[in-house]
Amino acid sequence: MTADTHNKNLYNIGVSYKKADATIRGKFSISKENQIQLLEDAKQSGVDGIFVLSTCNRTEITGFAEHPFQLISMLCKYSNGAVEEFAEVSNVYKNNEAITHLFRMGTGLDSQILGDYEIVGQLRQAFKLAKEVGTTNAYFERLLNHVMQASKRVKNETKLSSGTTSVSYAAVQYIIKNSPNYNSKNILVFGLGKMGKHTCKNLAEYTQNKTVSLINRTEEKAEEFVKEHPSIKKVKYNNLTKEVANTDVLIVSTGASEATIKREHILTTKELLILDLSMPANVSKEVAELENVTLINVDELSKITDETLAIRQQEIPTAEAIIETHKEEFGEWLHHRKFTPAITALKESLKTIQQDEIAFHKKKIKDFDESQAEVITSRFIQKITTQFVKHLKAEETSVSNSIEVMAKVFGANLETIHAEDN
Repeated sequence: MTADTHNKNLYNIGVSYKKADATIRGKFSISKENQIQLLEDAKQSGVDGIFVLSTCNRTEITGFAEHPFQLISMLCKYSNGAVEEFAEVSNVYKNNEAITHLFRMGTGLDSQILGDYEIVGQLRQAFKLAKEVGTTNAYFERLLNHVMQASKRVKNETKLSSGTTSVSYAAVQYIIKNSPNYNSKNILVFGLGKMGKHTCKNLAEYTQNKTVSLINRTEEKAEEFVKEHPSIKKVKYNNLTKEVANTDVLIVSTGASEATIKREHILTTKELLILDLSMPANVSKEVAELENVTLINVDELSKITDETLAIRQQEIPTAEAIIETHKEEFGEWLHHRKFTPAITALKESLKTIQQDEIAFHKKKIKDFDESQAEVITSRFIQKITTQFVKHLKAEETSVSNSIEVMAKVFGANLETIHAEDN
């Protein structure tokens, strides 16, 4: 499937957890500010249709281009990644493959933890940002609409998202499985972004630990959060080093572009478990080298499997069948969109003939019933155009060749629209 109004192909290019580790993905991540600049740049360059997705598990650009390198160079320009590095770890999908990838991603089939629906909201936000900048089009509107419909159906009609499995959930599961007496351990959550909030909620839901503390650079946000979650205690950001020294488990989800936990923050010599949920990594390499520290990053957390994943695996065929239904509907819309202008022009051409003939017979025939003639000939026009639509919808039909024939038979208007359509 390609876009009918473009001479360009649809591409999806990027890096993901499939080939790139957390460090490499960190290099290719694009901040929101840079995403906006990238979209503005693309718009100025005349790109019709592009959006950017950058999460802890993937950074991707989906857009129309004559060659995928146009999108790859944009990715490298607005991230810290190099073209040479990209070539080794990248995915490049074209046309139908790109469409399939978006459907699989939007339904949780392509998530690092199968069925994780966090990506759906992220995809929606990515498209919203592109729409605000003005780099979306009717093609993307319809495609993303079908992706979201498929996503909703998969969530409601299958068990692909049974349980709650995300990186923040996996972090809590790791603590439960690997930290003896976890309910009595001092746990410190550093950072109150989306991941930090989910982690706090999961700790409250899946453990009975009453000594969870929260530390955040912006203290007002932390104060608001603990009001709603009184089981969690807020501690001051100025006391970060002291709080780290008092904790047994440190969960870092600050989402900064560089390390927020460094060697100087670790004054304790007791055993310390650190879970770094951030992308790029927010715990420095020097901390990982300390003998008393066990550091677990995003990639290691994502390897955690539980009973829900086995159930989810069984749901894949059902989810794929739902995707195929929506892909076919999108394909039908796309196919129909190719010939709609030509059918409209054909109808106009036939109406011109109709009006000319009615005017001619009105002069020739006494008491000529103009309204009756119009009803009858309008039915003829409808039947003729319906037959053409059926012909153009047929799988074996070459739409471009058929429209050329229609143009030759019915006039230049069709030819003009056909030329614009390609």
